[in-house]
Amino acid sequence: MKKLVSIIDATKELNILRSKKNYKGPFSVVGTYRLIDDGLRPEATVIIRTERKEMHEASTGVGPVDALANVLKKSLSSIFPVIQGVKLVDFSSRIHDSRSGTSANVEVNIIFTDGDTIWSVVAISENINMASFMALIDGFEYAILAKNAAGSRKK
Repeated sequence: MKKLVSIIDATKELNILRSKKNYKGPFSVVGTYRLIDDGLRPEATVIIRTERKEMHEASTGVGPVDALANVLKKSLSSIFPVIQGVKLVDFSSRIHDSRSGTSANVEVNIIFTDGDTIWSVVAISENINMASFMALIDGFEYAILAKNAAGSRKK
C-alpha cells in the first residue's frame, strides 16, 4: 500500500548534523524559557540569540505548549521569515516508566508542516513543558535549515 504522507525524522537528521565538528545552529536560546500558567491564559517568555541579533519576547497561548510555540515563532519570524509558514499539526506525549509517577520521563512528539514538507521531532524530559520546548526548538531549527538547504540547491 502506498503511503499518503511521508514524514521526515527531523530529530535524527538534527542529531547527525549536531554531531559534526563544524555545525553551528541558526539560533540559540539564552538560558531557558519562563512560563507563567494561571490555568486560563499561559504566558511564555524567551530570549533568542542569532549571530546578528538578540530578541527578548513574550507571548500567550491557549495552553502552555501553545504559549511556548507562539513565543518562539514571534522571536524567530523577524529573522527567519520561513517560520511564519510553519504549523504544528500534531502533538502527543507518553510517559516512560510509569512506576516513577509524576517524576517519570515524558516523551513529546510534535509533527510540523510548512504546507509542503512534513517533519517530526521528539524530545524527552522529566518536565512535559521542557520536553515540549525542546521539541519546538528542534522543529523550528529544522524548518530554518531545510529552507536554507532548499535555497542553496536552487543557486
